[in-house]
Amino acid sequence: MRHGGVRSRAAATVAGVLLLAALSACGGTDTGRGGGSRAVAGPEGSAAPSSAAESSAPASSAPAPTRIPDIGDRLHRRIPATSRQVLAVYGDGADSAEAVAVLYGKRGPVWERVRSWPAHNGRKGWTPDHRLGDNRSPVGVFTLTAAGGVLADPGTRLPYTRSEDYAAPRWWDESHWHDFDYVIAIDYNRVPGTPPDDGEQPLGEEKGGGIWLHLDHGDGTSACVSLSKEAMEYLLLALDPERDPVVVMGDRDALKA
Repeated sequence: MRHGGVRSRAAATVAGVLLLAALSACGGTDTGRGGGSRAVAGPEGSAAPSSAAESSAPASSAPAPTRIPDIGDRLHRRIPATSRQVLAVYGDGADSAEAVAVLYGKRGPVWERVRSWPAHNGRKGWTPDHRLGDNRSPVGVFTLTAAGGVLADPGTRLPYTRSEDYAAPRWWDESHWHDFDYVIAIDYNRVPGTPPDDGEQPLGEEKGGGIWLHLDHGDGTSACVSLSKEAMEYLLLALDPERDPVVVMGDRDALKA
């Protein structure tokens, strides 16, 4: 299901199988898969419009940080020097599905907090060595290079693939049916820049695939990170490929290590 492409019936069948695998990765069932463990560099971005979004950050008398708060040296070094937009996902604990996602934009040498939202991650927590079906989200730094979903493109600058094929299977619980109205691919065991449902897994199937940002259903995921529809719409408008956006994600102890 390439953006703007027309597939033959045989190609559509293959794509449908790959998409179902990707949907399972993010879905609310235990049959879903997670993603591989390649951390990659990525872009940055200010909110859209950048000036308005950055001005929404709360005023503070404390000095503005020159690095992302509560991110230790190990992961800080993996944030590309070109990145000027970071979504930090702070998990409550190694075995917790609760998290907070914070968007930061870089102005000169300073990282400014733009906006934050409640979030969920893998229902069993986090891991530095994600495996297929472990129901834990991967810890690391990953680029954000493509988006898609059931709903029309809200105006994102990311490449966007719209299709009804993203819809969650109707045998899933109804609370999950809108999970993939909007998705942003996390470049974790996938080829950056390809549509979110692309099935290529450079590290192999055992490392999983299909790790996305997607709409929240009120509890943990199979490995993805889920946020409210409002948050996803905001991120889709805010993320700018020219600013090399990345996500830094993990439980708080792992992030600080």
